[in-house]
Amino acid sequence: MVVREEESQDGQAVRSVNLTAFETAAEANLVDALRQQARPLVSLVAQEGAEIVGHIMFSPVSLASHAELNLMGLAPMAVMPAHQRKGVGSALVRAGLERCRALGVGAVVVLEHPSYYPRFGFQPSVRFSIVSEYDAPPEAFMVLELQPGYLSGASGTVKFHAAFQDA
Repeated sequence: MVVREEESQDGQAVRSVNLTAFETAAEANLVDALRQQARPLVSLVAQEGAEIVGHIMFSPVSLASHAELNLMGLAPMAVMPAHQRKGVGSALVRAGLERCRALGVGAVVVLEHPSYYPRFGFQPSVRFSIVSEYDAPPEAFMVLELQPGYLSGASGTVKFHAAFQDA
């Protein structure tokens, strides 16, 4: 398996991964919207042979009263059901975080499974006095500082890209 940046010809395969991995088309539609609207954008695929089997996307988020911070949100991530629990998701997360680091991103947030993301260093955001604009259990909204101490003195509400409002 190879993890690489999404290329223009991957669009339909990425959409298929998201449609297959989720119960509705919301995530696939979100990926399409973010691809058009968000900058910077990190969009990676996991490819096995000629088949795209996974996808992950990171898009800009903002922290109220701290516009100077360079933050990204991880969402969505999708893996074809036949390839789940085989390390595809972990490889996508690790590669995505490395790409974000290379872009100078200071921290990444995720609103997802509280049992999955701590293995990558994510911690509940309440430890940083940071909350999500979405109503979510505190343990499900997590943050990872890619630059140690990056969020020191920062607090507030994270706002996701406008495309999330339509998803």
